[in-house]
Amino acid sequence: MAASPVNEHIRYEPDEHPPHLLTIGAGFQAALLIIGGIVLGVVIVFRIAEQPANYIAWGVFAALLISGITTVLQSARLWRIGAGHILMMGTSGAFFAVCVAALIQGGPALMASLVVVSALFQFALAARLSFLRGIFTPVVSGTVIMLIAATIMPIVYDMVSDAPEGTESFAPPLVAIVTILVIVVLVLRAPASWRLWSPVIGIVVGCAVSAPFGMYDVQYVKDALWVGVPFGAWPGFDFTPGVEFWALLPAFIVVTFVGAIETIGDGVAIQRVSRRRPGATDYRVVQGALNADGVGNFLSGLAGTLPNTTYSTSISLAEVTGIAARRVGIVIGVVFIVLAFFPKAAALLIAIPSPVAAAYVGILIALLFVQGLRIIVQDGLDHRKATVAGIAFWVGVGFQNGVIFPELLGEGFIGVLLGNGMTSGAIVAVALMAFVELSKPRRRRLRVPLNDDAPQQVDDFLRAFASRINWNPTASDRLAAAGEETLVILSQDEDPTESDSPRRLTVSARREGNNVELEFVSALEGENVEDRLTYLSALPVVPDDGEVSLRLLRHYASSIRHQKYHGLDVVTVSVASTT
Repeated sequence: MAASPVNEHIRYEPDEHPPHLLTIGAGFQAALLIIGGIVLGVVIVFRIAEQPANYIAWGVFAALLISGITTVLQSARLWRIGAGHILMMGTSGAFFAVCVAALIQGGPALMASLVVVSALFQFALAARLSFLRGIFTPVVSGTVIMLIAATIMPIVYDMVSDAPEGTESFAPPLVAIVTILVIVVLVLRAPASWRLWSPVIGIVVGCAVSAPFGMYDVQYVKDALWVGVPFGAWPGFDFTPGVEFWALLPAFIVVTFVGAIETIGDGVAIQRVSRRRPGATDYRVVQGALNADGVGNFLSGLAGTLPNTTYSTSISLAEVTGIAARRVGIVIGVVFIVLAFFPKAAALLIAIPSPVAAAYVGILIALLFVQGLRIIVQDGLDHRKATVAGIAFWVGVGFQNGVIFPELLGEGFIGVLLGNGMTSGAIVAVALMAFVELSKPRRRRLRVPLNDDAPQQVDDFLRAFASRINWNPTASDRLAAAGEETLVILSQDEDPTESDSPRRLTVSARREGNNVELEFVSALEGENVEDRLTYLSALPVVPDDGEVSLRLLRHYASSIRHQKYHGLDVVTVSVASTT
């Protein structure tokens, strides 16, 4: 049997330590990529809402500072806060429309109050993510990631032609093409050591080509302060919410959940691109990412700036550079924090010409789309999942391009909300998955202590279920055997010295066509069963006692999935009626 495939492009996994110079360089180039988005997002929203210049300066400072703090949190992972992976944090585009509405109707204090309260819902989602596992699936996450790419790409195309007035017409496409060619050639054909620096080299070359055409905004850099903090512009906080607060709160909650779906997708995807060997998704990482995202939103509300979220370009960056070490994420966060106090240094990055930035971002977004598709396919694509992904994606694209009932939506909140392809597509994907989950046959459940009596009780339960659905004796034996081996594996992870009372186990069974889906739910902290099954091919021919059950389970079951959450493990086993 062939060994598990190895991703040789990953040079440094999350817990590995690259050389210091490489760590700093990789962190700096990643910060270089997204700092413009963090700053410009705040500037655009505050200018649309006609906010004063001193408040705009405060919003930019606070956004950079909080993005840096939360990026460090994502990488360092403190308790249950943070993913323990490189997940860059920055200004959330999903909140643009609702924040503009809040600023216009009640000012910065109203927006701050709404952001703080809506952040609490993100903490609640992280804590209860296991109960929504049938809805927030890899299909939903992958579809949202694909929609992020489809939503951003038109903006990237517009950026290619964005140049100062009077610039030669051929200059922007020339600069963009040169930047793309340099990065692509280095990624495809350069040695591994050069590939790590391909983004920085491409950006430097692009800026050098753009300089003779006057496309690099030198004046913007000259006008920026060397050091400064815009104290005195903090908008405060509204402790007495009025009618406007309650009218806008539902919209903020909806957008918070949409942003959370994006974070879930990023939390799933970053694990897949950060390992040399493929492994099962650890949903404790996803919960940590959501918690850090919630901390960022809460701090943003207290500071009176736009909420932040994970940036999906983190995934593409790891694929391009092959560096997934957490230390790099800490460097990225520190760079954001430092630049918040040095406006002129930030200006050097913000002044990068749009065609150069568009070329680089375009490459990352193209890789991001493929990563979203890969998440969907690797989850196992059947007709239901294909329908959900296909409909949600194209509905999102349709709304994004204004071709789905634009005259009925209008320019109000509904029109703005659904006009964003990521938002509308995410809503459709969640609604369809909720329908699929709710329309499935009712589960039969057994709740027992995980003790010496559990095997017999589980065996009786499964054989009774097989009899209820008229399975023949052979299929019934196979179902009971799969349950027995799963129970043995779970019992191996039980620590008898940890507590005098055994853990509780919930076993549920549901018929799915010609298969029976078994679900074992308990509070375990052992190694992921999926990973152990994946690594079986690399184990000795003669297994030890602990591996026998794994091999037998793989023989009896048609699929095994293990989802680990904080305080809860869910093992899903599918058994076919015929071999």
